[in-house]
Amino acid sequence: MLAATRLIALHKNKGMTVAACLKNRTDYIENPDKTEQGQYVSSYACSVLTADEEFMLTKRQYDFVNGRRQKSDVIAYQIRQSFRPGEITAEEANKVGYELAMRFTKGKHAFVVATHTDRQHIHNHVIFNSTALDGTKKFRDFFFSALAVQRLSDLICLEHQLSVIEKKPYRERQKRVLYPPKESNRDRLCGIIDTILAEKPGDYEAFLQKLERSILYLQYYLRNQIWVHSCMIHQLIWRCQLGLHRCHYPIYHVLQ
Repeated sequence: MLAATRLIALHKNKGMTVAACLKNRTDYIENPDKTEQGQYVSSYACSVLTADEEFMLTKRQYDFVNGRRQKSDVIAYQIRQSFRPGEITAEEANKVGYELAMRFTKGKHAFVVATHTDRQHIHNHVIFNSTALDGTKKFRDFFFSALAVQRLSDLICLEHQLSVIEKKPYRERQKRVLYPPKESNRDRLCGIIDTILAEKPGDYEAFLQKLERSILYLQYYLRNQIWVHSCMIHQLIWRCQLGLHRCHYPIYHVLQ
């Protein structure tokens, strides 16, 4: 994994206070088991131990200055930054994350940077307050803000001689999940016809009888995923391509 970033808006959970939500989020990223007992946790304009409380003080100041409560349920923002395994130390990763947060917020929002070492790849969790330090405004999540974070992260990583993700054309990108091709109703019908023809029915009427029984059997077990009425069998045979002409002659030809 090369240096990858993601910007996430943290919302207030239903049935919980803003203070409780902030504490849960900061406690998670500052988990001692993930940060070498808090060794790789840094902060700006707040204390690591009381970051959630200081975030709340800034929000109360915003309510006092503007004379109204914030309407949005976004309480903070999180930046996730991952690095290639074995390419960077946890100490340097924390410095890179700190620089990313400082340059992205321009020093106007308090934030906490926690570097996790519990995975094969070292990664940063940055949480910055949605309310500015002066309590007069909030961070405005603009269009393509995640792209701005990604480009800024790439620039900082290049300055630190770290690898970044190379952009590829859309057609050359590898899909994350390769799903097996879905069998269509037409494919099922073609398979039924091939199976019946392999059994070599005596004549065309015997072929039609076997085809009708097979399709009705599928109707029962596939719960009408293949809807075929007996009076439509001739029409379906005519429509089924099978690489042959659209008429009954190829079926007669195969049966002879």
